[in-house]
Amino acid sequence: MADVVAAPVAAEVDVADQFLKTLVLLFRAEDSYGAWEGKADEVLLAPFVLDKEARAAIPIMGDPDPDTLWRLELFYKAVGITIEKQTGLMASPMMKISHEGFGRMILTTGRLVVISKSLRDVHRFGFPTVEKLGADGAKLVADAVGLIRKYPEVANL
Repeated sequence: MADVVAAPVAAEVDVADQFLKTLVLLFRAEDSYGAWEGKADEVLLAPFVLDKEARAAIPIMGDPDPDTLWRLELFYKAVGITIEKQTGLMASPMMKISHEGFGRMILTTGRLVVISKSLRDVHRFGFPTVEKLGADGAKLVADAVGLIRKYPEVANL
């Protein structure tokens, strides 16, 4: 009985690892000048990590920082690519954010919307730890893969 419980946890960890590797890969792919070439993966993922104090220090007035918006886009691109690796179907992200930091992110596969997320307080986008970053990405992937498996006829259109 313990084996049955341990198997999904191991699979979830694998998806989290796959997601983090994909996120790092995307980060490195946008490095046209080689600035991040010799840096460790942990260094590249560090901007995604915000503790409570760092989050509270970020003002929410004004436009969201372009670097923060870029990291948000990278996060959802990595979710989409990980979904594609899991299912073989392309998941396309679409994001619309107002200058105040509110908006919506959707990922579609075929005609199926696999993720629909309202975005608020984008100024403070981040995660308390790298593990939480991986876990949240893996949860989005798992939910989307579940929808694709539930509605394959819509996802394949």
